Amino acid sequence: MSDEELIRRFVNRGDEGAFRALYARHSPAVYGLLRRLAGPAVSDADDALQDAWLRAATRLSSFRGESAFRTWLTGIALNCLRERWRRAQRIDERGDVRPLETHAPHNDHAVDVAEVLDTLSADHREVLVLHDVEGYTHEEIAGALGIEAGTSKSRLSRARQLFRERWQQAPVAGAKS
Repeated sequence: MSDEELIRRFVNRGDEGAFRALYARHSPAVYGLLRRLAGPAVSDADDALQDAWLRAATRLSSFRGESAFRTWLTGIALNCLRERWRRAQRIDERGDVRPLETHAPHNDHAVDVAEVLDTLSADHREVLVLHDVEGYTHEEIAGALGIEAGTSKSRLSRARQLFRERWQQAPVAGAKS
């Protein structure tokens, strides 16, 4: 059964089975995205997913199908995660989560990619993960984040540049200081 049919069944008939089917179909992918963005704050990803589904359940009647359901749900989930971060005041004025210690450049892939991602601002991390990891198009990212496709492209370019720079500066895993 399509997402649209499941949504109709839930909205028009209150069919809980239809909602459970949507949840089972989309939660793993949305949670995976939230988990990559939240980094070590696993509870933020857990809570953001729960908040997103609560919001989606109350707003399903307003879903117009202008984008894929998962794109719509991802936008809600990203907003929930951002709200959690704002409430916790985890992001400094520049939007960086935490600085990465600078060491000699290297090309060892032992550095945890997630650690380097965590050093990017939320805006850069979101677009990089959505595009390069999740495979969203710039148009889908624009819909999920409420930005223009051109903004998505420019953020992705900058995010890739920052990631490369920080990857080269990251300490080699297991290396002694």
